[in-house]
Amino acid sequence: MKNIWGRHLRKIAAKILDLPADVTMEMPRITMIGQIHMYIENHRGVLQFSDKELRLLLTKGQLLVRGEKLVIRAILSEEVLIEGKVSGVQFIE
Repeated sequence: MKNIWGRHLRKIAAKILDLPADVTMEMPRITMIGQIHMYIENHRGVLQFSDKELRLLLTKGQLLVRGEKLVIRAILSEEVLIEGKVSGVQFIE
């Protein structure tokens, strides 16, 4: 019950203060430059990585990035920059 009220209050605060949803609702922010660069914010950790697949833990579910010659160029506690040829992005609940 407490979690429901917390989410509801975040939604109200976001509307009143005109804040982006990724900040208030802990959603990932994904920025892509073509198929070659992908910058992901608000993840909770790397679950799996290979040159063909990156799987990130999110607050609600997982993010699966598929491609070819994927490389992690930078990684911080809540941000990751990958390069390579991205062929697909999937959200998994």
